[in-house]
Amino acid sequence: MIKRAHFLTAGVTVLAGAIAIASCNGPGSPGAQDTPTSGNVAVSVDETFAPILQAQIDTFAKLYPNAHVKMSFQPEEKVLLDLINDKVKLAVVSRELNAEEQADFAKQTIVPRTTRIGIDGLAIILNRSNPDSLLTVAQLADIFTGKTSNWSQVSGKKGLAAINVVFDANRSSTTRFVRDSVTHGAALTNRAFAASSNPALLDYVATHPSAIGVVGVNWISDRDDPTAMKFANKVRVASITSRPNPKPNDYIQPYQVYLAEKTPEQLAQDPDLQNYPLRRNLYVISREARAGLGTGFASFVAGKNGQLIFQKSGLLPAQMQARIITTPKL
Repeated sequence: MIKRAHFLTAGVTVLAGAIAIASCNGPGSPGAQDTPTSGNVAVSVDETFAPILQAQIDTFAKLYPNAHVKMSFQPEEKVLLDLINDKVKLAVVSRELNAEEQADFAKQTIVPRTTRIGIDGLAIILNRSNPDSLLTVAQLADIFTGKTSNWSQVSGKKGLAAINVVFDANRSSTTRFVRDSVTHGAALTNRAFAASSNPALLDYVATHPSAIGVVGVNWISDRDDPTAMKFANKVRVASITSRPNPKPNDYIQPYQVYLAEKTPEQLAQDPDLQNYPLRRNLYVISREARAGLGTGFASFVAGKNGQLIFQKSGLLPAQMQARIITTPKL
């Protein structure tokens, strides 16, 4: 019996109120140096999303040569501090503002605007020699907390040493997600450490057979990006499931079809369908008070062209109406 296949088709919607060039902004007008398509703006980005946001800014710059977006890639905590302290006008992160951060903006009499722009998946990566490429969320929780400290405890296979867990950076969004959604607040194993960057993390896993790492899938998903494919070919992406007592076909990878949110009706009709367990939203948060370049770039990323870049990269666009097509079993 051949397992039925699932495909995802998309229609990307254009964000209402997309970029408009004000014809009244001549060289001497007050807004001439800062419009939605010209001027200078600083943007801070969670470094987990560096490849996809670099692709966005490269395209935006080609379309609008008078727009100069200065982008910095940093851990999530630093990104949000820069936004609160007015060092940047935009932040790109994987969560919405918490109550404390909202209170900080309220003290400044600023109402930040938050727009969901994409859906990301965290990829669990292994050395290519590691045979244990099928993992449950429960097994991941035990690995990340140190309850499982050796690969022989996962499948009974011997030959690999003690497990080393590697993250991209201290206080990164991937570390926070694992603590919030996988270990549910439990402390991480003392064999966990932070690499200096995502490329360093990928290199470490590629050269250490017992390592397990966590990266944003955009680092390895864009098949048209030679750098992404170079990284992808170095490591092995584990297949994950949250189902109890799973069958081999239950394990899935962070492909677009599994990043898309399925309705309860879809899940009930097709037992093969499931949501990738390690999925998260991607947001752009703006503190810009007027429609300047920051607003223009945010509108681009959330609009038709920016959403198509997400789709091409292997992430799921937020402004996309997904349609799951299931082929029948043969």
